[in-house]
Amino acid sequence: MKMGNCSPNPLKEKPQFLFRKVLPKSFYAVLPIALFLLYFYYSSHLTRPPAGEFPNNTPVFIPSSVSSPPRHKGDRKFNETPCDYTNGKWVPDTLDPLYNDTSCGTIKEGRNCRSHGRPDVGYLYWRWKPRKCELPRFNPSAFLAFLGNKHLAFVGDSMARNQLESLLCMLASFASPTLLYSNGDDSEFRRWHFPSHNVNISVYWSPFLVKGIEKHEGYNYNQLYMDFVDERWASDLGLIDMVVLSIGHWYLHPAVYFEGDRVLGCHFCPSLNHTEIGFYGVFRKAFRTALEATIQRKGANGNDIDVVVTTFSPHHFEGEWDKAGACPKILPYEEAERVLEGMDEEMRRSGVEEVEEAKLSAKQHRGKIRIAALDVTKLAMLRPDGHPGPYMHRFPFSNGVQDRVQNDCVHWCLPGPIDTWNEIMMDIMKGWRDQSKDGG
Repeated sequence: MKMGNCSPNPLKEKPQFLFRKVLPKSFYAVLPIALFLLYFYYSSHLTRPPAGEFPNNTPVFIPSSVSSPPRHKGDRKFNETPCDYTNGKWVPDTLDPLYNDTSCGTIKEGRNCRSHGRPDVGYLYWRWKPRKCELPRFNPSAFLAFLGNKHLAFVGDSMARNQLESLLCMLASFASPTLLYSNGDDSEFRRWHFPSHNVNISVYWSPFLVKGIEKHEGYNYNQLYMDFVDERWASDLGLIDMVVLSIGHWYLHPAVYFEGDRVLGCHFCPSLNHTEIGFYGVFRKAFRTALEATIQRKGANGNDIDVVVTTFSPHHFEGEWDKAGACPKILPYEEAERVLEGMDEEMRRSGVEEVEEAKLSAKQHRGKIRIAALDVTKLAMLRPDGHPGPYMHRFPFSNGVQDRVQNDCVHWCLPGPIDTWNEIMMDIMKGWRDQSKDGG
């Protein structure tokens, strides 16, 4: 009997056939496609514009990032070593900001960089990475829960307002605030209410923290009374549960300083017969006066208050302030590129050291007074790309690049790096809450 063809039947030997024949060929067919998709993903989401400056008015396009899972798992326990936020670096981030130029109605026009035509978006996709810990992403619902039934006040100059507006925008991504009142030139005194948590948030214009008369027509210098707190905010301390103090750049202006009826000296006043004493000493004195007034008025009566001092935020002017390209960078500095020194470090040190002195003073009072330095000077110094620059005005190059254009290289775009200030502040508040739970 003649036997038929005895070669293996691939249908009867399906497992061996798949592994030996089909799968290897499929793998080599799919591999190039997978590599191409992987390359496309990383090149479109993690690339940044080349190092350098804005090329005149040439738009710089960076694809917007996709949503990503939370970048941190869990929270630090209170009994762990506190995070040192002062040392770290800015690293690329794929998460979108919590808000944008159209989703928040409280951004001052000069900080709304995207609406004013800033062409690049790379400055939005960086996060601060401390060297030995992680900074949790801002959680608006948790922040409002920390503040429940309390009043938070930002007191200081336009940097205090910049930080306030950043916070309001991040919170508004969860719950919309109601404006209770607005007073003063350029809405210098305002208060908002979050009904969901019965939280009030205010801003008080006080560029010196102490009593001062700002320069005006006929006087080209400020007059500061260093032993008197500015009552425009201090008179409301009885209504405030948490206060953020933030000053700095107004102390660089010409000024005459008083203590009582005596002239201490002045800064940059060659036409006056006063001793030039600079501004470092009086800048430190301003924090001391403000912190002492806060401690005395709250702690002496057994009342509680939380105090945060935001340290000096450096400017990034390169050349003349009204010259095209005054703050042209579009990338953060690497940590090794810049050293914190000179005026920036001196101003930072004043705030930090006065906080430590105030902590000792607060222990002598019955009220629970918690004080912390929000030390942002270094991480701010490393972000020359985050300022409005010429985009403090709408579409400044719509008629071509002009030789003279007003630049803002001091304040921060919203959204922008200053959102990180409030992430750190929230972590400080969480530490206070956990300490209270542990009986501290």
